[in-house]
Amino acid sequence: QVQLVESGGGLVQAGGSLRLSCAASGSIFSINAMGWYRQAPGKQRELVAISSGGSTNYGDSVKGRFSISRDNAKNTVYLQMNSLKPADTAVYYCKSALISAGTDGLLQFDYWGQGTQVTVSS
Repeated sequence: QVQLVESGGGLVQAGGSLRLSCAASGSIFSINAMGWYRQAPGKQRELVAISSGGSTNYGDSVKGRFSISRDNAKNTVYLQMNSLKPADTAVYYCKSALISAGTDGLLQFDYWGQGTQVTVSS
């Protein structure tokens, strides 16, 4: 089994910063990509940032303010969020495209974390 555990969400004032972490654990053979998505009430889930094969991509609304990084030795991805705005308020989900190793052999699958709430007050 594979688990993604997020941490670091909370309440912050506009202009402030937060750092999210997501650690993958379990029967992991390799990780292809790790990233962050968010979903605000009444809106669709959207890409925030993703790290894959040494490259990174960001959603347009967070470019220049958010930064994604990975610690491959720890199977962990981070999201540094600066200059936060009330519009950034959402549940942030970690996602990983990885290959797990189990009794059925090697399986490629996308895993999601449970989500962490980020609230930015004005």
